[in-house]
Amino acid sequence: MNQAVRKVSEDLWNGRDELEVLTFEIAGETFALEAFIVQEILDLLPETSVPGAKAFVGSVINFRGKVIPLADIRLAFGMEATKPTIDSRIVVIEIEIDDEPVLTGIRTDKVNEVTTLMRSAGEPPPSVGMRWRPDFIDCLVKRGSEFIILPNLQVIFSAQHDQPAAGGARSWSPSDGER
Repeated sequence: MNQAVRKVSEDLWNGRDELEVLTFEIAGETFALEAFIVQEILDLLPETSVPGAKAFVGSVINFRGKVIPLADIRLAFGMEATKPTIDSRIVVIEIEIDDEPVLTGIRTDKVNEVTTLMRSAGEPPPSVGMRWRPDFIDCLVKRGSEFIILPNLQVIFSAQHDQPAAGGARSWSPSDGER
């Protein structure tokens, strides 16, 4: 494990023994975001594709009169894009990118719950055997028989993804019918 990745995980806990998080699912994996960055959980909204945008932030939505990017972090992790289901939700968060607060939506397959994770159950991502870039993960927290993944959104959003959105093709919209 390189020191930069390990340090990021320590920064996440910032001396705290527990974190209040919102858990959600993407491609059968459970992820969590610190609850304080979550602004709102939305049903799916119509999306507008942005030609030439990074693939994992290939569209925007109208959030309370503001145009905000909609990220599909499954693409940053190299997972396949999927069609939304009746359980799909958008989690609107506020994060700092380049020292600027930015509202963004994150597409999820399902939102689970707000819960508390214990630092004592957390581990840095292993440097080998992971199918994802270790620097995209702040830490893994064991809960029961599962691991909850805390993504490092600053690294994910700062990473340069060379794959533009698919030619500006129109994304799925709730008005398209059955999900």
